[in-house]
Amino acid sequence: MIVGAYNGRTVAVVGLGKSGLAAARALTAGGATVLAWDDNEARRAEAERAGFTVCDPVSIGGATLAALVLSPGIPLTHPAPHPAVAWARAAKVPVIGDIELFACAKGAARVVGVTGTNGKSTTTTLIGHILETIGAEVAVGGNLGTPALDLPALEPAGVYVLELSSYQLDLVESLRLDVAVFLNLSPDHIDRHGDMAGYVTAKQRIFRNQGSDQTAIVGRDDPDSERVYAALVAEQRQAVVGIAATRALASGVFATDGVVRDTATPGASATLIGIQSLLGLHNWQNAAAAVAAVRVLGFPFAAIAAALPRFAGLAHRMELIATIDRVRYVNDSKATNADAAARALASFDDIYWIAGGLAKAGGIAALGPYFAKIAHAFLIGRAADEFARTLDGHVPYTKAGTLEAALEAARRAAAADRRANPVVLLSPACASFDQFANFEARGERFRALVQALRPAGSAARPTACVA
Repeated sequence: MIVGAYNGRTVAVVGLGKSGLAAARALTAGGATVLAWDDNEARRAEAERAGFTVCDPVSIGGATLAALVLSPGIPLTHPAPHPAVAWARAAKVPVIGDIELFACAKGAARVVGVTGTNGKSTTTTLIGHILETIGAEVAVGGNLGTPALDLPALEPAGVYVLELSSYQLDLVESLRLDVAVFLNLSPDHIDRHGDMAGYVTAKQRIFRNQGSDQTAIVGRDDPDSERVYAALVAEQRQAVVGIAATRALASGVFATDGVVRDTATPGASATLIGIQSLLGLHNWQNAAAAVAAVRVLGFPFAAIAAALPRFAGLAHRMELIATIDRVRYVNDSKATNADAAARALASFDDIYWIAGGLAKAGGIAALGPYFAKIAHAFLIGRAADEFARTLDGHVPYTKAGTLEAALEAARRAAAADRRANPVVLLSPACASFDQFANFEARGERFRALVQALRPAGSAARPTACVA
């Protein structure tokens, strides 16, 4: 994309990961002078090799900047503002993000934004999949995969589908989404936003600037989201569609018993499509959200019904790696907090649970209602001791230490117990950074270990997604 709004002016870009470099390229293409900065020396060197002027904006004194573009990973307010942010505020320089630049550059194409504590990536990808299958011009990215400013320019009939994190939403000002999808809320990123109220406030910025021609799609399966839904309905600024997977809605889109129903669209048929292949209430909510979004964009039921079953799912999100000797091995490495793990635990019985890593606030105490489903827990990483204290007296556990040891112990236990529906489930309820570079690396390692369990000479089953 080309951002021409800063033509002839100087803009600082702080944080030179994928989205930061995309912002620098888009601004340069639009005629801006870009000063690029990252606290990481290797990233500064990469930017220099790409032809950008590397300069710490704090060091330029009285020079005037039109804006400071802050990458999502750089602290805005908590635990303390980055020095460049503090400097910009003192100098009255606007602090924005790449999504704000995207709003300047997107043209007339429509935009769907998706946020929520869990399910953002699956829902974003599913919306994109349905639109692409239908034949619409669509580009998918944002917090997921391709940075928004690296997406292609679309014609006015095209649709951008963006995953939007709370970090990105903290930095938007003028973005007006045609469809804003707000899936769910549970405590997360509290260190970045200060408290739950700060986190909720950041998430709610997805509705910023919406008016009567735009639509908010809001989950109604958790108390915090239900309050957001009620407030939007009361304000009457935009159209509001509720979605759910735990109950039927008199007016909304909901998925119960593996079937999506639409009671929000005038003239809609009661039953849209069966989704029994998507396990777990959380994925039913994702499907309801995707269907609601595509319906709001004006596409017909029949086309959506034909596209939805073709969705293969995403890696590391309830991904069935293999079934070996009746035991299913499921990779849910993306479950980096207790709420995400709860969604996985709710989907199975006879679970041999691999959990642990860097614990989030609150640990796994909230998972008590699912303990009866766990045959044995195998704990890894720094959280092992903390999780063991929570499980003690409720769930048999083994402090396995490493993923390799946990998988081997889980395999042996599942084989010995001979339960009816054994599942070895990697759903860590933790960040991965104590032992892995990211959740993807953790999931890839699990996949490789499971695939190595196959007997020599056996045919490999293709990886499939169960949710």
